[in-house]
Amino acid sequence: MSTIEQPDTTPAQPVEPAVSTPASPEVVSAAPTAVGEAPVAKPAPRAKAPSSAPAPQAIWATGRRKRAIARVRLLAGTGTILVNRKPYEQYFPREALRLAIRQPLIVTHQLGKQNVLASVEGGGMAGQAGAVCLGIARALLQLDPALRTGLRAAGLLTRDPRERERKKYGQKGARKRFQWTKR
Repeated sequence: MSTIEQPDTTPAQPVEPAVSTPASPEVVSAAPTAVGEAPVAKPAPRAKAPSSAPAPQAIWATGRRKRAIARVRLLAGTGTILVNRKPYEQYFPREALRLAIRQPLIVTHQLGKQNVLASVEGGGMAGQAGAVCLGIARALLQLDPALRTGLRAAGLLTRDPRERERKKYGQKGARKRFQWTKR
């Protein structure tokens, strides 16, 4: 028996010309060039040099009170306290509310050492001040867990669970009834 060779029917693959790669780390532009011109080489983007000063570590915490929610950011600094991008003295007009915000910093002796940036929404002035106070206390606890005893003794780590009670149907408010007369 003789074997008959069958012709190769696979399609021929086109041969690509060898492309030389440049020795330096340059990027060759893919922009079309005129006929006969060599492609233009562009320098590769360089990585950013590390800065000499490390970025300050920010500590984030959340505080809530009634309907108010405060997102607090604590940074090492000179003691600046900003609430919604305003100085807290300007944002909270009552001195009692300003004292409530400073209280966690006073108890832990961090008043002139930490910058506080707070973003508050919802609720009223007292609720917002309470939310910022709790947020600062929680952030200080993340900064140094040894501060827990002082903050706990001052009652600054306990979230106040009291909320506004809803109005009931058939009544004027949550507890108040409509006036009733016998005759």
